[in-house]
Amino acid sequence: MGNIIHLDGELLQIKGATKVASSTPSQAVVEMGGSAVVLMGSNIEVKKLNLEEGEVHLSGKFQTIKLSEAIGSKGSFLKRIFK
Repeated sequence: MGNIIHLDGELLQIKGATKVASSTPSQAVVEMGGSAVVLMGSNIEVKKLNLEEGEVHLSGKFQTIKLSEAIGSKGSFLKRIFK
């Protein structure tokens, strides 16, 4: 199954997710195999989480959506984000 990111108003759906690394009202990080989606905004909330099917649904006001190459030999993904 491929990775799919769908934004519809204040609802964001991610298919192909392997882990929700973090989630706060202002930021969420969702890992998808070798990459990760970093979401920034306000009122961010996980509405549905089904990692067996690789689905994550989030709601909120998204201001920034970044796709990053994730974990490699350079250290943890979160350490590289917050340098």
